[in-house]
Amino acid sequence: MERQDSFLIFINWQEVQLQGNIDQYQGYHQFDAKIGNMNPETIKVACSNCNLRELCMPMGLSLEELDRLDDVVAIRRKIKRGTTLFRNGEKFMSLYAIRTGFFKTCVASEDGRDQVTGFQMAGEVIGLDGIVNDHHTCDAVALEDAEVCVMPFDRIEELSREINSLQRHVHKIMSREIVREHGVMLLLGSMRAEERLATFLLNLVQRLHARGFSQSELVLRMTREEIGSFLGLKLETVSRTFSKFVEENIVEVKQRHVRILNTELLRDIVNSKACI
Repeated sequence: MERQDSFLIFINWQEVQLQGNIDQYQGYHQFDAKIGNMNPETIKVACSNCNLRELCMPMGLSLEELDRLDDVVAIRRKIKRGTTLFRNGEKFMSLYAIRTGFFKTCVASEDGRDQVTGFQMAGEVIGLDGIVNDHHTCDAVALEDAEVCVMPFDRIEELSREINSLQRHVHKIMSREIVREHGVMLLLGSMRAEERLATFLLNLVQRLHARGFSQSELVLRMTREEIGSFLGLKLETVSRTFSKFVEENIVEVKQRHVRILNTELLRDIVNSKACI
């Protein structure tokens, strides 16, 4: 397999298509930020009126099917920065569609450190880890104030049996997780530090761009230590690699603000050699 093919496998594991007007989405996002502090903590949510529904729900549902889905996805939860949405060992009840904010999923290693297993953003679904044995196998921690739509899994399963497109979508989400696991294994097993960080940045900016954000600028919601944990690198290596990219005019970094100056050079780093 060529390294470019391997890179595309990892880049595409969370790829989404935002159907609709991006300007409309950005206006909606600003409006949503204004109501972000409303109480109570759980609020009735309507998928049919959500501009993020194309990111986490199947396309082409009829009005009747959307109404039925609205009844299933009945509440939102607000999660403060640094708090958990669910914990390792907790009973699995629901899937969660992220409406706003960033999360990390992590597990505790034998020496007590947190091993980051992924980063999730608005429009993505988390909680799939609990399906296998009815208990979650990781912690989901908010990296900033966030809001999720709660989707009780038993009701999603019931509705999926009646709405074929919803069933296919649930299967697609599960398959995406399998591909993601393969991508992470490839990332950790066969890439140098520069390739890992370049892949991470390209993947992150692609996912953000699908939500209407810049193709070249991003704000890292996670720390460099968390990036290193996910990429299998020491903190010093992550910092040194960022500095190398800055010196080579590939990126510009100001604290957590990153601007990609040369996307092609980043891609060249990832595609530098064939994967064994």
